Amino acid sequence: MSALQVIWYFLVGVLLTGYALLDGFDLGTGWWLLREKDPQQRRRMLNAIGPVWDGNEVWLLTGGGALFAAFPPVYASVFSGMYLALILVLFGLILRATAIEFRSQIESPKWRSFWDLAFGVGSLLPALLFGVALGNVVRGIDLAPNGDYLGSFFDLLNPYALYAGVFGLVVFIVHGGLYQLVKLDGDAEAGIKKSLYLWWRAYLALFILIGPATAIFAGHMFGNFMRHPLLFCVPSAILAGIIMVWIYLQTGKYFKAFLANCVAIASLLFTVGTMMFPNLVWAKDKALSLTAYNSSSSELTLTVMLVVALLGVPLVLLYNLWVYRTFAGKMKQEEFHY
Repeated sequence: MSALQVIWYFLVGVLLTGYALLDGFDLGTGWWLLREKDPQQRRRMLNAIGPVWDGNEVWLLTGGGALFAAFPPVYASVFSGMYLALILVLFGLILRATAIEFRSQIESPKWRSFWDLAFGVGSLLPALLFGVALGNVVRGIDLAPNGDYLGSFFDLLNPYALYAGVFGLVVFIVHGGLYQLVKLDGDAEAGIKKSLYLWWRAYLALFILIGPATAIFAGHMFGNFMRHPLLFCVPSAILAGIIMVWIYLQTGKYFKAFLANCVAIASLLFTVGTMMFPNLVWAKDKALSLTAYNSSSSELTLTVMLVVALLGVPLVLLYNLWVYRTFAGKMKQEEFHY
């Protein structure tokens, strides 16, 4: 395996992790908006993510494009095999974007309530299905020798994948709640904080159980860890991040709680990548698994892509940093646009 294949294996993971960290709180906001009864507070929640939500989605496009260019067989197998699920994800993302832009175009409570519901559904549906997709990649799917997916849509809705989907949904709900605490104050802050304690408990419980569930349904995932026992220390960062979320919540340090959850999410995805390496998609017939070695583009393609990435990714990071610094702090009434 060449160094370029290893670099792009982890670089694709970094791009998808960036999406989970940034758009994850946008998706999680869907739940908090649905549970909020006060129309004015709903508007504040939407405006909290208003300046950043569309920029956050760039990470998904970049990660998907990188996967397509660096590992075409993986892109072809996953996107064709999970076609219906990914169409539902796309539907949710379109619905969410439409809701944000349309809800304030007409001064009507019913109009805004409809688009608020659309925003909630359009946020929670992708949040659930992203976890289901990752669960299937980890568990293993039926692949033909040519890489075609042999199962059906309902085969993807197996117990382990659904568990991963629920876990991912809870992670994003907590992430969205923490971001809203950073941006809001008053009654909205108090209501979110009270409910977050319950969601945090679910978060911790699901994380504790995911190890045994993986051992039962995807025991092959522990191969790298059994060969290199020191890797078992990696998941400790996930637990540390989750615990720090609770500690910072108790003391009202919401931004630090949000950063702690970022550490937990990044550590979770890094753990999955480390456990799967060099596999990108497990096949039930392990000989047919798609790896960074047997699924990569040519060395020339990977080299050109790396040069582009070294130039482009820092610019994206600088843009994100500028936007978040510009719109830092609690929401102000004059900043409402949605």
